[in-house]
Formats: sequence, C-alpha cells, structure tokens
Amino acid sequence: MTAEAQALVQAHLAKVVQDDSLSDEQRLAYRERIKALLRERDAVLVAHYYTDPEIQSLAEETGGCVSDSLEMARFGKEHPASTLIVAGVKFMGETAKILSPEKRVFMPTLEATCSLDIGCPEQEFSDFCDQHPDRTVVVYANTSAAVKARADWVVTSSIAVELIEHLDRNGEKILWAPDKHLGSYVRDKAGADVLCWDGACIVHEEFKAQGLLDLKKAYPDAAVLVHPESPASVVEIADVVGSTSQLIKAACDMENDTFIVATDKGIFYKMQQLAPEKTFLEAPTAGSGATCRSCAHCPWMAMNGLQNMLDVLESENGMGQEIFVDPTLAEKAMVPLNRMLDFGKSLKG
Repeated sequence: MTAEAQALVQAHLAKVVQDDSLSDEQRLAYRERIKALLRERDAVLVAHYYTDPEIQSLAEETGGCVSDSLEMARFGKEHPASTLIVAGVKFMGETAKILSPEKRVFMPTLEATCSLDIGCPEQEFSDFCDQHPDRTVVVYANTSAAVKARADWVVTSSIAVELIEHLDRNGEKILWAPDKHLGSYVRDKAGADVLCWDGACIVHEEFKAQGLLDLKKAYPDAAVLVHPESPASVVEIADVVGSTSQLIKAACDMENDTFIVATDKGIFYKMQQLAPEKTFLEAPTAGSGATCRSCAHCPWMAMNGLQNMLDVLESENGMGQEIFVDPTLAEKAMVPLNRMLDFGKSLKG
C-alpha cells in the first residue's frame, strides 16, 4: 500500500469508536426493539460474516441474511422488503443501493469503511486505467461506487479465479484493483496477464507466515484456512485458500477437528455454529505492528452495533445514515455489477 494510502487508513482508524458498554439486560432489550422495528418498517437486516456475532445472530433470527458480499448483493436485490439495513462496510451499502435503487438502504454507521476502498481513490484509479487502455478493468467488490463505475467487471473473492480464467481464455489482459495480494493470487492460479493496483487489507496483511508455522507446530493436525487477501507467504502454507463462504464450507467438510484460520475472526461465529464439535484458532498477526488495532478483526466492521442500529431504525431519517448513490454513477456501476451476478449464476448453473 502506498504511503499516501497508509496515511488515509491511519486517519480513519483514529476516528473509530466502538461501544461495548451495554449490559446483558440492555442488549436483550435492544434486540427485541430492533426486531419489532424491522417488522414495522418493512426492513430486512443483511450482515457480513465479519460483523459481531450478535449482529449476525440478529440477522438470522429476523429472516435476514448473513453471508459474503456477493450473496449479500444477491439477497438484497431479490428480497421483497422495501428497506435494507446493511451491517458491514460502506461499499456494501453502496452496492445494495445500486442494485436496488427503489429501496431505502441504511447502515448503522456510514463511518464503517474499508482500507481497500480508502486506498483506491477515484481519480488516481481512473488515471491508472487511462495509462493502460488495452487492459480489461476488473475491480474487487471492496471499492467505491465511483471506482466500480470505471470498471468493466466487479468481482468477489468467491469467483475471482474463475472470472480471470474466463477473461484469459478470451485473450484479455487484466488491470486488477485494489488488493494486490488477491490480484497476485488469481494471476498465479489463472496464469493470466494481470497488472495489480497497490492496495491491501489491513486485517489480512497482518497475518505472518512464521507465526503461522509456529502455531502449526503446536497443532500439527490442524488444517490451515487462508483468505487470498493474505500475503503470498501465508497463502503458501494453506491447506485451503478461499473466500469467506468457501472457508466456512471447508471447515464443515474437512475431517480435521482443528483449524487455524487466517481471516477476520468474525467468521468464527458461523464456523462454530455449523461445526460445533470443531476447534478454530486465530492465525497469528503482526501483534505490535503499526495497525495492531486491526489484528484479526476489521475495526470498521466492529462499528456495527446494537446501539447505532437501533438509533437508525428509531429515527425518521435514519440518523443521516442512509446510503445515496448518484443515479448516473449508479447506472454506470450497474453494468459491471450485473456482469458479476450473471457470471456467478452461470457458475452455479
């Protein structure tokens, strides 16, 4: 990640505020009130695997969705509710609004962002694309609506390798943004010509190969599950490399009873729910590194809480936490997003 991008990320991290002061009684009262308001407002809660387990369980209990960003996009588009509450980070709310322009989309806080999004500013990215006009532009879902609008394709980690293989078979050269680790991974897997933007996730970049090897010595029978946003040295150690949904499936399907997991620890909720008899261990991170507030958990995902969700639902205007996307921009971004959704469906078919 460039020095400028790192400075922007650190500035955002400095503003992150999380409130863990609610008592058990308050939490229960908040949950019941949120459930009632979701019904009253014809709203559905869509939550990412990396949010707090309490948010994930609330989404499940109210008929919402807990999933990766691709399935969140599908679910929000197809659900009949007139209002979407998106618990995740801002690009997820923007994507939901682009795909469902007729719906109102709110987030517990619009301050919840993503280091990949911050580290890929619209104008700089557009200039980068202009410098390589012969390349097909593929951007990861973890980007702003403006960056998506500049792309030919949007992609999530669950279908990234398959898409790049598809484009490579068509003889296309790729410009990939923003995650350089995921870009390098798909380039190596597909054997394609992929030029990567210099971006990284502050959570996944902190996983360290040596620490992982040391933990593996203590648990020699453990399987190592790694998200491809991690550095190549960590990916090389993995027994399974995949998206959040793919790692959850591996945890359920594999015979191992212990797993070392190199992704955001929010995923442990779903893994433990689906495989309660198994043990899940956090992969080691940089620990005392410069961005240690993010160790194994995204600080922005952690900003989604019961208090701010209730505030949004109780307010007439959603406390100003409503997602708006310029219609012209949304129309442009819709093209690569629909390509992603259609390509995902074709893989299932």
